[in-house]
Amino acid sequence: MRHALGLLLASLVTAVVIAAIWFWTSSRRVELAAPNTVTAPQAERFAAAPAKPQAARDVEVTASIPDKPAALAQPKAACANPDALGVARVVVIDTTGGPGFGFEHFKQLDFLADKEVVLTFDDGPWPGNTPAVLKALADECTKAVFFPIGKHATYHPEILRQVAAAGHTVGAHTWSHANLNAKKMTDQIAKDEIEKGYSAVKLALGAAPQPFFRFPELQHGPAAVAYLGTRNIAIFSCDLDSFDFRAKNADQIVSTVMTKLDKQGKGIILMHDFQKHTAEALPTLLQRLKAGGYKVVQMKAKAPMQTLPEYDEALIKDVKVPVASTRPVSSVVQTVSE
Repeated sequence: MRHALGLLLASLVTAVVIAAIWFWTSSRRVELAAPNTVTAPQAERFAAAPAKPQAARDVEVTASIPDKPAALAQPKAACANPDALGVARVVVIDTTGGPGFGFEHFKQLDFLADKEVVLTFDDGPWPGNTPAVLKALADECTKAVFFPIGKHATYHPEILRQVAAAGHTVGAHTWSHANLNAKKMTDQIAKDEIEKGYSAVKLALGAAPQPFFRFPELQHGPAAVAYLGTRNIAIFSCDLDSFDFRAKNADQIVSTVMTKLDKQGKGIILMHDFQKHTAEALPTLLQRLKAGGYKVVQMKAKAPMQTLPEYDEALIKDVKVPVASTRPVSSVVQTVSE
């Protein structure tokens, strides 16, 4: 009897222990499998991403003008003049095949809207006149396209660097301002004028210019036009010529430009930063443009000009182009007395 009672008690204790172990282990599994969480309100779970600001409309795409490249997607520098003419938009040109601009000679690409103008300057850089033109443009926080002569670039590289540093577009205008459509002009001489001009601008700037070209005297020789197409260089004529090189004074330049512009309504304006009267006329002309509701469009190239190495090397050898010194100032200039 005692033995049976002992067996019963032992079985009961064993059952209780087994139940306790099962209860304890089951509870721990549930706790580890589903940890306590705090449910966030619906609005806090996925905060909405801040809306991106609408892209600034400083680049518009028309005809052969491609999407804005990342290199140009930079914030505009603040303008000190709150009432400045400024730049209404910037267009980027795909120069593949040598497209032509300016209705004087080329009719295909009409990309300017009414009341839009492109400011262009030929024949620089030149002391006094080019800096005065740059100041007038800077005062109105606006930009232009410059077509320097290669020889002038080698004479005054520091002025041409000022043009580029101010954010203007720099193309080329031959080496010596030769008429590439003259009767005695050969294809080889025309090529030399074009390529040497670009190499001179590149050496003066210390960087590649834009593949923009304007023929001297707007004389578009067919062979030279075809060659520029093979080099993927855009050709610039104009929509209206200021004839500033014939003007007697600054007032005549302003009158000529505004009379033509008010008649045509828009256009690429041809001027010369080489001319003194142009530099004198520009502040008034820019004010007249602003008062007339005109807006400036700046043109830039999709890719820089690729100069030919043989012309670069020949120019360095034949022309004494000033080269920036790599020596520190202290090793060049020393004070011996004060």
